Amino acid sequence: MKAQAVDHISLLPLYAAAGTAVLVLLADLLLARRTAVFAALGAGGLATVVAAIFTGFRAGTFCDPTGGACSWVPSPLAATAAVVFAALTVGVLALSIPALRLGTAPAGEFCFLLAASMTGGVVVGYAGDLITLIVGLETLTLPLYLLVGLRRFAPGERVTTSAASASVTFFLISVVSTAIALLGAALNYAATGALHFDRLIDGAGPTAPVAQAGVALLVIGLAFKVAAVPLHAWAPATYEGSPLPVAAYLSTASKLGGVLALAAIVTRLDAATLTALLALLTMTVGNLVALRQTRMVRLLAWSSIAQAGYILAPLALGADGVRAAAAYAVFFVVLEFIAFAVVVALRPPGEDGGDIDSYRGAARRSPWLGAALVLALAGLAGLPPGLAGLFAKVTIVDALIDGGQTWLAVIVALNAVIALAYYVRVAALLYAAPPRVGIAVADPELLEAATHPRLPLTRPVAAALITAAVAAVVLGFAPQLLFDALS
Repeated sequence: MKAQAVDHISLLPLYAAAGTAVLVLLADLLLARRTAVFAALGAGGLATVVAAIFTGFRAGTFCDPTGGACSWVPSPLAATAAVVFAALTVGVLALSIPALRLGTAPAGEFCFLLAASMTGGVVVGYAGDLITLIVGLETLTLPLYLLVGLRRFAPGERVTTSAASASVTFFLISVVSTAIALLGAALNYAATGALHFDRLIDGAGPTAPVAQAGVALLVIGLAFKVAAVPLHAWAPATYEGSPLPVAAYLSTASKLGGVLALAAIVTRLDAATLTALLALLTMTVGNLVALRQTRMVRLLAWSSIAQAGYILAPLALGADGVRAAAAYAVFFVVLEFIAFAVVVALRPPGEDGGDIDSYRGAARRSPWLGAALVLALAGLAGLPPGLAGLFAKVTIVDALIDGGQTWLAVIVALNAVIALAYYVRVAALLYAAPPRVGIAVADPELLEAATHPRLPLTRPVAAALITAAVAAVVLGFAPQLLFDALS
């Protein structure tokens, strides 16, 4: 039997990502210094970005000698996804550094789990068959179970149950969704005999019902990763119980992995009706429940659920909607990261997101942070100055109309209007004056400064926030750069 040739150049993004996890372990073991661990993860993330750009349009590897179908398939979408995953990893590391320096969690374990999750994200982007895809998704998700609940308690400190319950909830629901996805893949394979994406076909003849059931179960199982309704209940509780940087990674990287997985399926198999139904329910429920939220992280969680519905909408078009969905996902990831980064900057290290009312007047105390959060909220709402979000919504509406799904485009537009209520409410609160008190105060501004002191902005958080804001502005003024990268 002829040995299968392996193109190691095509595998460079995987080598860089997996090598990062090994490098972090060695840095923690041999040097035992937080700075060395941070540097290892940062350098590995940048190396993954370079490797993804360098490999570009190479041919796939791990291919079937008889038919040419490959398990590792470089593509513009895969390269873009690898760059985004690596950039998110470095960004979340920057947001986590202030808390890690205080010892809220072991730095070595935290950075290793983050690097392992990045490796899974890279695998999802380049996956060419169902087995590789599901292994990549689980590699992306498994470290997050631990990151959600990873915390170091001081002697005598009471152990809170919020992080533990969030981690367990996330784990249990994820296990069930993975089992559903595996069952769907098994049924589809039993009916069609195909695992590689290039060979996936709809069932025919007596096995057609089995194949259709497999596709439905596969889509439902993967929809968990994007927190699509009715598989969304884990998201708000998990985000609320997680450290803020981990919640940022969950809200962005996990969703991006789910979008890539669903795109790989709906491109080849007919799941238009189910995907459209998921999109409709997800965006509507997410927006309606977000209207009633009083906690900042829960508001962002329900907002991200609604945004997942917008991403799913063009996927109902099959292959014709993948480019629009991928572009919207990247726009969303950048804007959502900015929102979480501002929340991290405005809260003490290691604290949760707090109530929305606690952000009253935050833009008066920290004008640049307020402007960044307004940029993110406006973008998520699809309004100027968040031009990136505006172009994202126009892209999916245009794709839906061109694809003959005008009714779904109308639903997207109506939900965008509903979302304005809570995005504008939070943005206005940032610039609101302090509430009046029952006694006369000689200097209200001095009282406000005493009750809501301005926290110092650390360099890593500032660097991550500035980089993401610049990316959002550039994509807003030149969205064609992203569309060209995805072409």
